[in-house]
Amino acid sequence: MNQRSRIRVRAGFAALAVGVFLAATGPLFGQEATSGGAFLYGADLSTLGRSLAFGARYYDEQGKPTDPLAILEAHGVSFVRLRAWVAPANGANGTEEVVQFAKRVHQAGLRLLIDLHYSDTWADPSHQTKPAAWAHDSFDELLSQVYTYTAGVCAALKEQGIEPDIVQTGNEINAGMLWPDGGTNDWPKLAMLLKRAYAAVKDSLPETQVMLHLANAGDEAGAQGWFDNARSLGVQWDIIGLSYYSYWHGPMSAMTETLRVLHQRYGKPVIIVETAYPFTLSNADNERNVIFFPGQLTAGYPATPEGQERNLEDVVAAAKAGGAAGLFYWEPTWTAVAGNGWDPTDPSSGDGWENQALFDFAGRALPGLAAFGK
Repeated sequence: MNQRSRIRVRAGFAALAVGVFLAATGPLFGQEATSGGAFLYGADLSTLGRSLAFGARYYDEQGKPTDPLAILEAHGVSFVRLRAWVAPANGANGTEEVVQFAKRVHQAGLRLLIDLHYSDTWADPSHQTKPAAWAHDSFDELLSQVYTYTAGVCAALKEQGIEPDIVQTGNEINAGMLWPDGGTNDWPKLAMLLKRAYAAVKDSLPETQVMLHLANAGDEAGAQGWFDNARSLGVQWDIIGLSYYSYWHGPMSAMTETLRVLHQRYGKPVIIVETAYPFTLSNADNERNVIFFPGQLTAGYPATPEGQERNLEDVVAAAKAGGAAGLFYWEPTWTAVAGNGWDPTDPSSGDGWENQALFDFAGRALPGLAAFGK
């Protein structure tokens, strides 16, 4: 997921889902299940380490300076997602930085999801650019690069005593990955790349679950067609991840139906691995926000702290109704901090997302955090 407005026109099943999820993943979610919280809450915190390094400060609802990980955990978050880029221009989200922040997550006792983009920058349905170092490789060389890189990230984490619970092989790969070789116009090649990625994870970390991630949880037909293709070509996966943003992906009822169909059809747990909503339309830096004018909003949910909270509560309810096993909020801590912008090649860029964080422009926790754990 990236700053899409800048680069593109940007509960009967619940019990069944939890049962199949726990059976499919073994002890991975056993602690939450036995403590009564079978539905998982997570947060993508890929920019948090850098934000803290550049001086960001976070405060609880009473205005007390507090570790943001502690604030999130206190509200029910048990999982952290971190994206990984191959060779980013400024090191942001590179393997070294990911491992360093993963250590902090691990020490906090939180579970970990690693999101491999297989790019030096943002990957999404409109952008799947090969890493520069792989750009001229043959397809056989590309297969080798995918295996070596994936195994290398896993090894770097394992050397620090960290075994991620989930590794996501590709980010929003509706149209494939590593274009043009791995586009969905050539499914056999895409399947080979995904198989190599899966093998690399399992060879390195046999207990780690592999997620395949698509955007647009409102598109049931598109998601079913994609996974049917993958299954027919022998691609394996353990978890299905979907993005759902109500201002882009249609009514929540469509998301619920997609979750229900995918879970039943493939027998795999499904997680909403990205969602967010603005608490204001104001801007706190020099980067135009992704969501910045009223016409972009979802009807019934104003861009206010209360509107953000209600949107997240309703997205959680719709996900549970479809049998989802959990939900992650995308970048709830990405406040406007100079030096931590969206463009790794431009240190003066802003982030375009601070109005969708779960902390206000002063770094204080917003009411939306209460939607976790309900």
